[in-house]
Amino acid sequence: MASVTFDGVRKVYGKTIALKGIDLEVRDGEFMVLLGPSGCGKTTLLRCLAGLERIDGGAVRIGENDVSDLPPRDRNIAMVFQSYAVFPHMTVYDNIAFGLRMRKTPKDDIDRRVREGAALLQLEPFLQRYPAQLSGGQRQRVAVARALVTDSPVLLMDEPLSNLDALLRLHARAELKRLHGEVPRTTVYVTHDQVEALSMGDRIAVMRDGEIIQLDVPGAIYDRPATLFVGSFIGSPPMNFLRCVAKDGTAVGDGFEIAGPPGMDGRTLLLGIRPENIRIGEGPINGTVTVAEPLGSHTLLTVRVGSESMKVIAPADSTVRPNEQLRFAPEPHKIRWMDEPTGRALPVSQ
Repeated sequence: MASVTFDGVRKVYGKTIALKGIDLEVRDGEFMVLLGPSGCGKTTLLRCLAGLERIDGGAVRIGENDVSDLPPRDRNIAMVFQSYAVFPHMTVYDNIAFGLRMRKTPKDDIDRRVREGAALLQLEPFLQRYPAQLSGGQRQRVAVARALVTDSPVLLMDEPLSNLDALLRLHARAELKRLHGEVPRTTVYVTHDQVEALSMGDRIAVMRDGEIIQLDVPGAIYDRPATLFVGSFIGSPPMNFLRCVAKDGTAVGDGFEIAGPPGMDGRTLLLGIRPENIRIGEGPINGTVTVAEPLGSHTLLTVRVGSESMKVIAPADSTVRPNEQLRFAPEPHKIRWMDEPTGRALPVSQ
């Protein structure tokens, strides 16, 4: 295996700066997820690592080697594309063997590796079939098997599950995580799906407008977003943000007063709280339920608080109905205070 380092990597398309000096180290054997909305630069960064895009500044290193100017074939990487890129005229066996044949691997070694890869991805019954005879999930497994059998120390995945339906994505996420445990290698995984990122990544780099906004383990990204954008992007439903003004250690908002962070008098703040971290009953926030959505495992409430709205997760057997007025209490240790003008989180000590 090998580490991957981006050192001030820049990429420019005409007048558009796609990558604004990215610094990132992916540790040896780590599963790193690049997460962000469309156009944030995550796929561009992956393509710069693969050698499919030439960088306009900085350096890309794999291990101790600067590969910034090397062609893709000399970087010793494997890649799984969003479209799978399986060859329709080749059998599953030949698709998996393709990269090994390009490297002029001995025939016996090819056969052994193909069958090992097929066993790992549960593809043995399909080795003589063609991609048109497979489901989307099976074609995705073929693409992954082809990447794994090359034994490249770095594996790149560009939204490999986006073409699958919801149930297949659920299965494929678990399968890819199992594979990384059984065949660990340095992996860089691009997705816009925050559920994939949270469930699969060792660490997540959240990107926006060509920059990394926050880099941390999934739990910290979820519980302690560094910015309003991260809190709004991560979570389904995302974090609630209620506007308030700090005064004498109290945060005063439209429809509530609550203990606020010290030393912030006069500043406009945002009270960030996850829907599952709000207790229904007595509390400092007064709101009116506008929508109640039974979702099986829980009931999702939309609550009007003054002129603002927030989401609250209630038990599945909740009897709360629209137009009910209730009081709500955010769990104090789960509140994330943000500076409203900058959208940045206040230091935890505050």
